[in-house]
Amino acid sequence: MSLIDDYKKDYLLLLEAGYIAINQLDEDSAVKLFKAATILDKDNPLNKIGIGYLHLHKLELKKSVEAFEDVLKKDPNNEMAKTFLGIALSMSSKEMLKGEKILQDTLKSDDKGIRKLAGTALDFIDRFVKKEPTPVEGKKQKKKGK
Repeated sequence: MSLIDDYKKDYLLLLEAGYIAINQLDEDSAVKLFKAATILDKDNPLNKIGIGYLHLHKLELKKSVEAFEDVLKKDPNNEMAKTFLGIALSMSSKEMLKGEKILQDTLKSDDKGIRKLAGTALDFIDRFVKKEPTPVEGKKQKKKGK
């Protein structure tokens, strides 16, 4: 048995630690953990989803979309990648409708967590991304437009 085989049992631990590192704003650790996880299981889509999730947190939307689309090319039914792709696209004014459609589709998932994430994302988009400017914000925009 090789040294790598000894660590394969820790694959999910490395992966989870990578997601936690993202949430703790520790990009360096997250990247290293996802690289280590990829060495242990290069075919697992969660590695690429993790990198896409990192880019999404940094609002590097183009890079996150690329990562999620790569996963979906290999596995078109990956609901996690699909949901995160919908979120990333929804943050872009040019792709917002496409993102919302993807999120609407994922609301039909059998996975309760996916449905909750998609619903929360759609609510956020409606409340904060698509919102109409307040009267004060509208006045500021008019002054800039002069």
